[in-house]
Amino acid sequence: MRTLAIGDIHGCAAALDALMARVAPRPEDLIVMLGDYVDRGPDSAGVMNRLVKLSKDRRLVALRGNHEEMMTDARESPAQLELWRSCGGDAALRSYAVLDDEGNLADVPDEHWDFLDHVCRDYYETSTHIFVHAGVYADVPMAEQPGLILRWEFFNDPPPHESGKIVVCGHTTQPEGRPRNIGHAVCIDTGAHKRGGWLTCLEAESGRIYQANQIGETREAWVDEYLVE
Repeated sequence: MRTLAIGDIHGCAAALDALMARVAPRPEDLIVMLGDYVDRGPDSAGVMNRLVKLSKDRRLVALRGNHEEMMTDARESPAQLELWRSCGGDAALRSYAVLDDEGNLADVPDEHWDFLDHVCRDYYETSTHIFVHAGVYADVPMAEQPGLILRWEFFNDPPPHESGKIVVCGHTTQPEGRPRNIGHAVCIDTGAHKRGGWLTCLEAESGRIYQANQIGETREAWVDEYLVE
């Protein structure tokens, strides 16, 4: 079994398709999506369709990113909706639009809301790794981590977690499509939605890195190639 962590997709369905084809997950593999599936990129609806299907067909763990939090909070008030729109939600709504317009919350299928509300979780932990969207407090057990840190904390070369496990996260876009590996923590948000960006998958057990972009290019490396001394 491989544990395959995939970074921030941000509406880049074409990059996700190319990455999945390159990685070629097997039935026994576990896919851990690190959050930020929606916003900014051109096809948030398409990404969500793929994730809903994966949750039924594959062993999938889907984490909740700050953009999923903003999307679900947008149902609560016009102010929350405007906040989400200003942070990339406008692109997500356009991808859902059933008419040739800007789209609205009613265009989002119930199945997608159910995925965001009930399938997504805050973190995932194995005997060797901790998977989160954004970050963790080093001296706090995972069950006690606040959502603000899990979904919003920037990756500023954090200290090791008290568990001794390797933390794998996204959220903080790394330049030039290069993951940042500081040994006890790895950030694999490599800007899939940005010009020249890549979508990254880390095979946790081996350290193999797979990447794909929106025009279908793929490449591979090893996480130790990005180790910061």
